[in-house]
Amino acid sequence: MQKYSVLMSVYNKEKPEYLRLSINSILNQTIPPDEIIIVKDGILTSELDSVLEKYLMHNPIFNVVGYKENKGLGFALNYGLNYCRNELVARMDSDDIARQDRCEKQLKEFEKNSSIEIIGGDIAEFIDSPANIVAYRKVPTSDSEIKEYMKTRCPLNHMTVMFKKSVVIKAGSYQDWFWNEDYYLWIRMMKQGCIFANTGDVLVNVRIDADMYLRRGGIKYFDSEVRLQKYMLKNHIIGYRTYIENVGKRIIVQILLPNRIRGWVFRKFARK
Repeated sequence: MQKYSVLMSVYNKEKPEYLRLSINSILNQTIPPDEIIIVKDGILTSELDSVLEKYLMHNPIFNVVGYKENKGLGFALNYGLNYCRNELVARMDSDDIARQDRCEKQLKEFEKNSSIEIIGGDIAEFIDSPANIVAYRKVPTSDSEIKEYMKTRCPLNHMTVMFKKSVVIKAGSYQDWFWNEDYYLWIRMMKQGCIFANTGDVLVNVRIDADMYLRRGGIKYFDSEVRLQKYMLKNHIIGYRTYIENVGKRIIVQILLPNRIRGWVFRKFARK
């Protein structure tokens, strides 16, 4: 099977133990990567640096790069992507835990269908321990279903994706877009005719906390989402009716609803 790189970003508010568990889940893949690129998005704590130094000392596949000022996820991933030497790149978040066969499943799909240019999968959300799964986020699997879903919601779970580096770069790579760097990239990839897929399997256990739904609301997050809707409208991905419906739903969920009720809505309609 093809060799692949793993791309991860870390900033100073991460917890060292979470980072360690995340990295170990990648090292323990049934088909491990031959390269792991970790971007230090600004100066880290001494504890985080210590975790990274231990991996660097004992494992030659690690490459830690970065810069002094925290610049956000979009900038960090664009920066790190330039260091990935393989065409296939798997994304991983620094506090999540990949299922052991995650990358093997994706590599097999690329091998079966060479036209696929990005593939993700479902996630299991947990609190405190991976044994305490509280919800699943399932996404459509076929290219046509994904592109239709794209018109209303993000159709890929970002921390699960594996993609062809050249295709992402051609679409303009990662760019800064508050909390929606991934969705914005998928839209631009769709515009250039990329072929999408999801495996239909849970690939990553995703760590969540009580503040997750709070972060999914507020003016700043709403503004980010509305700008995306305007971008899709301008580029004829959605029509005016869909634009109005999408913005209306976001006004209710992200602005009008209290956090507690917003959490219920997400669990009821956006999770299983």
